[in-house]
Amino acid sequence: MNVSKAPSEAGGSGRPGSGAAEKGAAENGTAAPDASVATVDPRLLVRQKGFAGYLEDLLRRLRTGELGSVPVIVGLLVIGAVFQLQDSAFLSSNNLSDLFVQSAGTGLIAVGIVFVLILGEIDLSVGSVSGMSAAVLAVLNINHGMNEVLAVLLALLTGMAAGAIHGFFFARIGVPAFVVTLAGLLGWNGLMLQILGPSGTINLDDDGLVAHLTNYYFADKAAAMGLATVCVLAFLGFSLLDQRRRKAADVPSRPLSEILLRTVVLAVPAYVAAAVFNSYKGLPLAVVIFLGVVVIGDFVLRRTSYGRQVFAVGGSSEAAGRAGINVPMVRITVYAIAGTMAAVGGLFFASQINAANQSSGAGSLLMNCIAAAVIGGTSLFGGRGKTWSALLGALVIQSINSGMALLGTGSALRDMITGAVLLAAVVIDSVSRRTQKTAGRA
Repeated sequence: MNVSKAPSEAGGSGRPGSGAAEKGAAENGTAAPDASVATVDPRLLVRQKGFAGYLEDLLRRLRTGELGSVPVIVGLLVIGAVFQLQDSAFLSSNNLSDLFVQSAGTGLIAVGIVFVLILGEIDLSVGSVSGMSAAVLAVLNINHGMNEVLAVLLALLTGMAAGAIHGFFFARIGVPAFVVTLAGLLGWNGLMLQILGPSGTINLDDDGLVAHLTNYYFADKAAAMGLATVCVLAFLGFSLLDQRRRKAADVPSRPLSEILLRTVVLAVPAYVAAAVFNSYKGLPLAVVIFLGVVVIGDFVLRRTSYGRQVFAVGGSSEAAGRAGINVPMVRITVYAIAGTMAAVGGLFFASQINAANQSSGAGSLLMNCIAAAVIGGTSLFGGRGKTWSALLGALVIQSINSGMALLGTGSALRDMITGAVLLAAVVIDSVSRRTQKTAGRA
């Protein structure tokens, strides 16, 4: 790839004097320089400068509003420092382990919300869908004696069907997503109460599959360290594979030094988390499932044609339709994914109390799930987001809840602080988008 020619050497119709340059070139019998050939990929210029180039690029991104996960990571550090100063038990291994486990239910539902928000839409029904799915599981498994695995599958299909119904009315009939899912919030909650019956509560099997979702730990210390090692090696392997693929295609790729540095940056928190888990009961099954769902969701969004279609529809549904994308089908499937993840989260919440009752999916669950996705960095305006947002946002929400519980404060103050954090995240997102538009990068 020829990158020696600076952009200033290239002629172009959009620059003053470019016509004179072309005219002079024609008079001299030579071809006018092609601006497209002279264009230099900015990633090449950054990497040619070494670490100074990366620092310069980071500062440029921050100035132009490309904040990424920086605000939420800084927020987690601040929250951890504040609560640790108030109560030294906050960063203890047992509290951190419980914090991760309790984040799983909210985070799993938030993964589905991320897909919906990327479309630029909203789903207000996920709380009710999660409660209804838990009720379906409890009735089939406990009241009717159905095999628990089969009951779990039917509960997940229930959530998927509910989401697909929302998507159908939104994509095919044209009913606004807000109205459809608001109706779902009311309707599915009523159906949950009908399914549970007059007792209102159905206790689950203490030794069942669902009970183990949030109560099972891999006690062997090799499990946590092994998972951390697998994650680090997988990241390194995929990074090297991507580098090789890009070099073969003659496009910019990360140098080996950058790949190794990024691997080390990932390895530090991975092994710290493994050490924290091993200091308590071991690696929680809930964390393994949650992390697996986040990784699969990230792969779907970033590495598949379906994921690119989701982003395209979120960026501009009209343009996506003209490009040949089946917009209604993308919308229906996204809402089906959100319904499925709501059902998964509902099973995790049922596992925490080992029961399905009338309060399942109620309270602040809906707001916490939406807040987790937004706080983690997914844009409310559509077209931008990652499933890792659900993980980071859920940790922020649960960190606030855990810290408040340690300090003995009431739910009122906790909700006020969570609301303030959510507002701050939306403000940052709005300012970021405005800054990017000003800089010509949105």
